Amino acid sequence: MTSTRQSTPATEVARPGRWLALCVLVLAVLLVAVDATVLGLATPYISEDLKPSGTQLLWIGDVYSFVIAGLLVSMGSLGDRIGRKKLLLTGAVAFGAVSVLNAYATSPELMILARALLGVAGATLMPSTLALIRNIFHDPRERSLAVGIWGAMASAGAAVGPVVGGFLLEHFWWGSVFLINLPVMAVLVVVGIKLIPESKNPVHGPWDLASVALSLIGMIAVVYAVKEAAAHGVSGDVAVSAVIGIAALTYFVRRQLTLSSPLLDMRLFRNRGFSGAVLADLLTILGLSGLVFFLSQFLQLVQGREPFEAGLAELPAAVGAVAAGLVAGTVARRFSVRSVVAGGLAAVGLALAALTTLSQSTGYPLLGTVLLVVGVGAGFSFTVTADVILSSVPKEQAGAASAVSETAYELGAALGIAVLGSIVTGVYAGFTAPPGTPADVASAAHESLGGAVDAVGSLPAAQAQELLGSAQTAFVDGLQVAAGVGAAVLLATAVAAWFLLRGQRLEQ
Repeated sequence: MTSTRQSTPATEVARPGRWLALCVLVLAVLLVAVDATVLGLATPYISEDLKPSGTQLLWIGDVYSFVIAGLLVSMGSLGDRIGRKKLLLTGAVAFGAVSVLNAYATSPELMILARALLGVAGATLMPSTLALIRNIFHDPRERSLAVGIWGAMASAGAAVGPVVGGFLLEHFWWGSVFLINLPVMAVLVVVGIKLIPESKNPVHGPWDLASVALSLIGMIAVVYAVKEAAAHGVSGDVAVSAVIGIAALTYFVRRQLTLSSPLLDMRLFRNRGFSGAVLADLLTILGLSGLVFFLSQFLQLVQGREPFEAGLAELPAAVGAVAAGLVAGTVARRFSVRSVVAGGLAAVGLALAALTTLSQSTGYPLLGTVLLVVGVGAGFSFTVTADVILSSVPKEQAGAASAVSETAYELGAALGIAVLGSIVTGVYAGFTAPPGTPADVASAAHESLGGAVDAVGSLPAAQAQELLGSAQTAFVDGLQVAAGVGAAVLLATAVAAWFLLRGQRLEQ
């Protein structure tokens, strides 16, 4: 029977002030979570102001995840070498500075660049926080609770982001949603210097720059190929990108197996529990992220809710995830890891299946219930899989292991927005504009739903209503198809998790 139990040396005693240190660490999680969720609410305003094409809008949405996924393993390994606290605080300063660039972007191209740079900074934050938790909390039950609080704060950020972002969007310009990162970053840096203990791998080799380049090139090239294939079909460029990405990742794996101090110890994947937890994270986020990205647009542009109201409407998902995350470790010990993870994934899949009945007139009771179930299921699954991943490795490798977990999360987010988002966009772009619609208006309307809302302002009222109605119907049709695909992915992942996590136990 495979297990994640490990002995804890007698010399490892409870660290004073560890819970205060945790409070500072989760500020970094809040920082990243808020940034990810406010973008969905700000998308209609960015579309109106910067006028990106449909493809540029997708890049604005997912380039952050592309870059962060490509760099997480490298940054996790760097934290193990130079110190996780040092990397965390440096990344927090950079994250705040680049947030200003996001806020004042004046073109789609600059916005995409700013989001990419934010991904570079974000790649330093998430693996550092989980790795520090692994090194601060030596008692397994305390660590489970700490991981639950870590996940709950990420969910709270998902709740705070839309609500605060909605308030800001109703009173200020869209760039203000990025400036809320600054006070959080300031508190994190000032207080973190005092409270967070430094930790790193005492025995490490050099940081292999060739491996860094291979992982970055490989991840970005593969994700780009998937994105372009989903949006425009297979082409020569897509094939070349896929070949380059697969070749780079293959060489990366082979190089790690030959290095005495690899960026990522590939032997971690021999642990079935570790591999199963990583796979569950990746496919769960893939099934969820694209849908969540477009749900904010549905609430605002289809159902006509104001940004603040749309943010409040998404609260049940965060509430469910916070509640489930705090008790997930206890429930997994009482029952089993695989039943909690597989059950959570199945709940999310069934909730997404319910969204295949979505229509413009769908009442909030159904939407609220679906969001609550999604939050509870995801809270159970993510918290337990993160605990499994952390418990599967020695604390010296916590940074690299945490980076694998976060890479699965970010890669899943990027692929979800690319694949499911492209499904929504593809179905949406097929609607027929009413006869007599000017060509430039029809073209703008077919780029995105936000473009349609902006374009109809130049049309007579009756014609504008007809065009907007057709665009909204097509958008909802795309959401239904994407929800069905997401549900299938989540239900299949639940079955896989049931077998891959067989025999797994959290440390007692």
